[in-house]
Amino acid sequence: MATLADVAKRANVSKMTVSRVINHPDQVSDELKMLVYSAMEALEYVPNYAARALVQNRTQVIKFLILEEIDTVEPYYMNLLTGISRELDKYYYSLQLVTQRSRNIGAYDGLIVTGIRDKDYELGLLDIDKPVIFYGENKRGYDSIDVDNKKGTALATEHVVEIGFSRIVFLGIDLLDEQFMKSRLEGYEEVVRKHGLEPESYFIANSSSVAEEKAFELLRYNSEKIAIVCASDRIAIGVVRAAAAFGRRFGENIAVTGFDGVFLDRISSPKITTVRSPVVEMGEELAKMLLAKINDHGKPQGNLLFTPELLIRASTTGKEE
Repeated sequence: MATLADVAKRANVSKMTVSRVINHPDQVSDELKMLVYSAMEALEYVPNYAARALVQNRTQVIKFLILEEIDTVEPYYMNLLTGISRELDKYYYSLQLVTQRSRNIGAYDGLIVTGIRDKDYELGLLDIDKPVIFYGENKRGYDSIDVDNKKGTALATEHVVEIGFSRIVFLGIDLLDEQFMKSRLEGYEEVVRKHGLEPESYFIANSSSVAEEKAFELLRYNSEKIAIVCASDRIAIGVVRAAAAFGRRFGENIAVTGFDGVFLDRISSPKITTVRSPVVEMGEELAKMLLAKINDHGKPQGNLLFTPELLIRASTTGKEE
């Protein structure tokens, strides 16, 4: 069985360098990493992560705490988990899904938290002595990763203005005390005001059926041209159903946009113009940031907002792909 010394000899580097590549690859140049990885592959060397964890007093376990309801038919979180686990796997870390009740059962090295609400802060939920990273915007000084929510809705709103709509409604999720929703509303309002238009906002549960009912209210007694910027693809699907029931012509007298771009936007008929969040990539970055924080003994890592992408489809153009 190949040893660390064998890898060092084949790569023509020191054992300390091999150890650094294995344990702290972020501190090593790509060229050096390739040398060591090539030697490891040629010798079929597998680092003894169990021994390393024992020496470093680590568990090689990362926990992922989800504090909101998950819809089993929507793969949003599956995409996020794919990104997280893909990155953790490189360093032989395992990922555990936990609830608020089970969070403290079993040892772990770090925690990723998503779906946190204002009340959770007040209840002391985050009295955590381990490195933690948030998935989702926050203004409380915690390290976090999210998509740029403000820019996302600004892109969608600018798009419907450009194609000729002047009455633009924002249909948000009824979580206006949460930062991500504040940012999405802000992006919408900033654009409509820039164009001299009047903001018009409503907030509902993140449900396609509830959104369909709300859209019926908006469309039933009013035949004017209207664009509806939705805070999620789930809401947008309900609006599209209502618009189709009223015989509205997409791209002509109605336009609908969503937000997320993970799956629901593509199963709708027509397909939904949406703001795509790079969820898998954000999952990978969550893992990278948390592992860096663990290796830096809890040192703050900051906040990162990913750039959203507007995917233009038939719900605003009337033209199927």
